[in-house]
Amino acid sequence: MASWIIQITVMVLSVFTSSSQGKRDKELYCSACKAIVDELNYSISQVDPKKTINVGGFRLNPDGTMKDKKVPLARSETHLSELLDRVCDSMSDYALHVDPDTQLKQFMRFAPRSSRATEDFPDFKNFQFDGPDASNALKFACESVVEELEDVILSLFSQDVEHVHQELCNRVSGYCKDSRHSNEEL
Repeated sequence: MASWIIQITVMVLSVFTSSSQGKRDKELYCSACKAIVDELNYSISQVDPKKTINVGGFRLNPDGTMKDKKVPLARSETHLSELLDRVCDSMSDYALHVDPDTQLKQFMRFAPRSSRATEDFPDFKNFQFDGPDASNALKFACESVVEELEDVILSLFSQDVEHVHQELCNRVSGYCKDSRHSNEEL
């Protein structure tokens, strides 16, 4: 009798747990994934390609030498981890953009990356600025994506995979799968 009650309880809890997770907003999570890729690519491009970092065990061999290896800083796991820790802070520079021709909705960057870049300003009439709630939702989605896919993101960027947004956002996570903007970059 007791095992029957336990089985029913487990079954009821599993139903409530799976239904309480809810659906993720495809546009929001797809945009967050693409924004992560865009921000990381930009940050990596700003690093001097000549800078290197020592990686290895930092242990002495029996003969007194140390085995270490120099790798480019931009694609090192250490640097990528630092970038990933703060990538979601830039989500306040994004707003919902509605394409006037296709009515496609996606979050896009509206703020220029530097104060000198005045030509980077987009046409604001197609953006929907819904206050801090929209950017908070995008930041939460960004943090969720980073938490869920941190190892994959580090692996893809350290290996310098081509078309990272397609690999990460379409194939690995499925956030942009079955969406109209699956092959577009931000």
